Amino acid sequence: MSDAQHPSRRRWALQMQQPLPSSTVFDRIAFLVATAAAVWLAVIISIEGVRSPWALLLFIPVWAIMAYLVLPRLHRLLSDLYVPDYFFGRTRTGDGLLGDPVNLGVDGSAAQLDQVMIGAGWHRADEITAASTWGIIVSTLTRRSYPTAPVSPLMLFGRRHDVAYQQEVAGNPKQRHHVRFWHCPPGWLLPGGAKTDWLGAGTYDTDVGLSLFTLQVTHRIDENTDVERDFVVQSARDADPAVRVRDLRDFTTGYHSRNGGGDRFITDGHLPILDVTRVRTAPHEDPDGSEEEFGPDPAADRPGEGRGESLRTTAERSMRRAPLSTSFAVGVVVLGAIVDVLGLTLGAAVDPGVQALVAAGPPEAVALLLFVLGFGVLIALAQLLMAWFVLRRGRRSRAILMVLLAIGVLTTAIDYLDGTATLGLNGTLLSASLQCLALLALSSESAGAWARRRSRTARD
Repeated sequence: MSDAQHPSRRRWALQMQQPLPSSTVFDRIAFLVATAAAVWLAVIISIEGVRSPWALLLFIPVWAIMAYLVLPRLHRLLSDLYVPDYFFGRTRTGDGLLGDPVNLGVDGSAAQLDQVMIGAGWHRADEITAASTWGIIVSTLTRRSYPTAPVSPLMLFGRRHDVAYQQEVAGNPKQRHHVRFWHCPPGWLLPGGAKTDWLGAGTYDTDVGLSLFTLQVTHRIDENTDVERDFVVQSARDADPAVRVRDLRDFTTGYHSRNGGGDRFITDGHLPILDVTRVRTAPHEDPDGSEEEFGPDPAADRPGEGRGESLRTTAERSMRRAPLSTSFAVGVVVLGAIVDVLGLTLGAAVDPGVQALVAAGPPEAVALLLFVLGFGVLIALAQLLMAWFVLRRGRRSRAILMVLLAIGVLTTAIDYLDGTATLGLNGTLLSASLQCLALLALSSESAGAWARRRSRTARD
């Protein structure tokens, strides 16, 4: 059947072929500037570490910058060149690396999927926030149970997973069964023409370790992902007799590879598809005490594509809440502005040269000094104002703030190269580091997508 008879599929294909919007181009330029700034910052701290007796302690920020800022960005830039952006049975990490294999499908609504998974003893994973990130760090270090711990985002269809479920093993947060699900785009077909409403990737976490590719702290997965896939299928079938399973045999050829964390895995290439369309959903009780039936998403094109009210409410609440990258950037901007203002005012107050200039210098020199101090304070206040609007989802405010931060980092770098500024273990290095970190966070994909979503929602 031709694409003309599948308008939704044709719209999806055309959407993938459209040129990048100007906002995305701007984000990618800021992404490159922030990556260069991160490399520069790591080099400066490394140099200071060699000169300082605190070299061992300075290794920690250098590792953090390289593992969480520089290497992921380099992987993202390179993978955009050589990793094809079409479906071939693999997810992608947020850094663009190939992730876990797609090894599961689901036919049915989100409400039906949610009821089956919850009934099978699975817990819906929390969204990644500052609180949940701190929670999983504490639970891992103290080995305390965290049954709804967040999972790292994986990408499919150009977006992160819609919902993830997990089961802890013996209350140990290091070991868990978990599976991520993505809702398929309207009219989208699997290779070979088969249809399904959801695709999933199920893996079993065995321990916590360092990623082979980015050196980040991450969960390590069990090599045999087919065992975890079959565990998810069996748990769903045991939870509700209405669940049926159909297999797409040899969906892909069997292969072995590595995921985005560097963990080796093997798969036989089969794709079982859970059919939950016969599952009867129970009334859902809202937090205000009223009961509401799970309903289909009005945007769904065909039966079985509806998203349950509970998942939709969770997604909408998540979209309204600023992502961790944006919250972190705003917090760093506030801290950086305070450091800049205190550095300017206190530095001027205790500097003997400044005191002598104010006491006996010519009025023109005093006026110039006050202008420079006032301009520095004004820039800091402007950053605070832009940070406030960024939290209110201001797309232009985010762009202006990134420009201000880039100018600040570039100015410090120029002053360092011409000898005007000395970057040691001092306030200048701290201020430059904070500006660099804020620029890195604001130029991340999650921060950009959250800021742009407001305009899309308004148009819809």
